Amino acid sequence: MATISNFSSNPSSSLSTIHKTNFFFSHFSILPFVSKRKPPATKLRTNRTQFLVTKATAAPGTKKARRDERVQKVHSIEEFDEALRTAKNKLVVVEYAASDSSESSQIYPFMVELSRTCNDVEFLLVMKDESEKTRELCRREKIEQVPHFSFYKSLEKIHEEEGIGPDMLVGDVLYYGDNHSAVVQLHNREDVEKLIDDHKADHKLIVLDVGLKHCGPCVKVYPTVVKLSRQMADNVVFARMNGDENDSCMRFLKDMDVVEVPTFLFIRDGKICGRYVGSGKGELIGEILRYQGVRVTY
Repeated sequence: MATISNFSSNPSSSLSTIHKTNFFFSHFSILPFVSKRKPPATKLRTNRTQFLVTKATAAPGTKKARRDERVQKVHSIEEFDEALRTAKNKLVVVEYAASDSSESSQIYPFMVELSRTCNDVEFLLVMKDESEKTRELCRREKIEQVPHFSFYKSLEKIHEEEGIGPDMLVGDVLYYGDNHSAVVQLHNREDVEKLIDDHKADHKLIVLDVGLKHCGPCVKVYPTVVKLSRQMADNVVFARMNGDENDSCMRFLKDMDVVEVPTFLFIRDGKICGRYVGSGKGELIGEILRYQGVRVTY
């Protein structure tokens, strides 16, 4: 877990529409599928993700029949810059690869499959050893090792990764470019208050995922949040806020006594009824079920 080090030990007053609890809920033994031991905060799995079709496609540099038509091949600095300008505020995922890299060949098929399911994200491929023009591009972008993934929004590089597997790639794409899921994106305190007011009448449980922009555990658990938001849409509202997006978000985290991320706040009828701190998928599901009144026995 990441720690928000600049929080004071005595948080300021709560939101007028939210009554803050001063305790953390522990994990309950009534949930047999929930581990009592929290997973390591920084150990990220690189197994094949279940959010993708894992049938491999052809490696970079080979002929493919329309399978990777959404992955744009970039051959020069000019083409690269134009692709970023055309994408505007969409997330752009760039894979830097090489024809003699087995790691590039292994990860590329998963990017192809991901491109077919995320229509609001643009995907680019740069073959470092294709020509002097692509080598020049890689020098400008300071790419030394491949495969290397860079993430851009509005012409700005917002994140980059090296040596990642399919799980991490999916998590990054969802986390930094999530405009298509049922997770409500919150950008300030006013957004939180409006969401709470909107669901006072229907008494739905709100699960607020609080994280930071560059938090590995936050990225790791987010695909689970997206999946649950689709499966539980009738009864649960899922929302997300990055605490370091702006001052308003950071003040909200401080008011809610959030000192580690990811933290999940459970809100019903305008009140915080509990929280879960951590990135354990099973534990998160168990806590959501518990606040939904579902009792699981052995």
